[in-house]
Amino acid sequence: MKKTAFALAALAATGGAWAQSSVTVYGLIDTGITYTSKVGANNGSRFSVDSGDQAASRIGFKGTEDLGGGLSAIFNVENGFANDTGGMSTAGVLFDRKSVVGLSGPFGTVTIGRQTDYLEDIGSKYASVGVFGSNGIKGAHFNNLDRIAGGARTDNSVRFDSASYGGFTGSLFYGFGEIAGKTSAGQAFGIAGNYANGPFGIGAGYYQSKLSAAAGTGQPGDTGLKTFTIGSSYQFGPAKLYGTWSQVRQPSLAAVATTGLVNNSTFGNKANIIDLGVDYSLTSNLHVMGGVIYDRTNFKRAGAGATTGSTTQINLGVDYYLSKRTDVYAMYANQRAKDTNNPGVVNGSYTNSPTGDVSQNVVRLGLRHRF
Repeated sequence: MKKTAFALAALAATGGAWAQSSVTVYGLIDTGITYTSKVGANNGSRFSVDSGDQAASRIGFKGTEDLGGGLSAIFNVENGFANDTGGMSTAGVLFDRKSVVGLSGPFGTVTIGRQTDYLEDIGSKYASVGVFGSNGIKGAHFNNLDRIAGGARTDNSVRFDSASYGGFTGSLFYGFGEIAGKTSAGQAFGIAGNYANGPFGIGAGYYQSKLSAAAGTGQPGDTGLKTFTIGSSYQFGPAKLYGTWSQVRQPSLAAVATTGLVNNSTFGNKANIIDLGVDYSLTSNLHVMGGVIYDRTNFKRAGAGATTGSTTQINLGVDYYLSKRTDVYAMYANQRAKDTNNPGVVNGSYTNSPTGDVSQNVVRLGLRHRF
């Protein structure tokens, strides 16, 4: 991604030497026309102009200052927005996507603030999010409770990413709960590792968070979410094959009281998600893609009703790069549900979902520009 950089100079506090600093402004704008076959209570078709159906529109600022001895001070703040309306992605939060400050050196990088854990990195490397975009696969990934499709951020967190040692990198993550009198309430932990060597890559990560308030059968400090993902990819000439397996557990969920269809990520206490696909370069500018995501969810029932449900999403797409920074794309997705409500393809928060377990088809035609 090409970025615009502004060179700055800062007088170092010691010795009167000039330290080298820089600030970079960058961003991405993605807008498309979307057809969705079934939405809402009546399962009516819908045409819309959407922002970020392929990749969330954003603007960010990042900078670095050379402190000497290989050590640098860094910062990165990033805001998500909807360019079809001009609104902020998260009301009342200016830098909702990232807000960190840290240090970088031969040992690696430490950042503090609001940020994602390494599971998002695994998703961008080894799952459909890196090909079809995060906002078109979240529903298929248990509404992104496996944290690999972007958007899963932790406030008040510290993240460490090691330097590369023979192709291996590691990552540690900790989120402060900040609940007075109970340190464990609201805490989050993460650990991950990745190995990359030429055309081959493999990575795995684990994340766990604890309840900050009583919910379901849990009390503050009890585990609310546990998720693990392993993924890999291999570049066979023009074809990149990728795949991930994720398991998500929500141990504090109460038993489902209703006997009808329910939302899988809201009431599922365990899910296994498999994401497989290929990205094939016909030319340096033209890519064709295909993939499938399968999510099998277990429900804990208080009475009668299905104890398992599943969704299957098939993705097909064509992406043409007009330049290094601008591309046009056409994407098709079909999502089927069995014994659970269909979560919907786009955004995956049941906001653009059908009623019941009917199949949904989505066609997206879009333009994306990076700066």
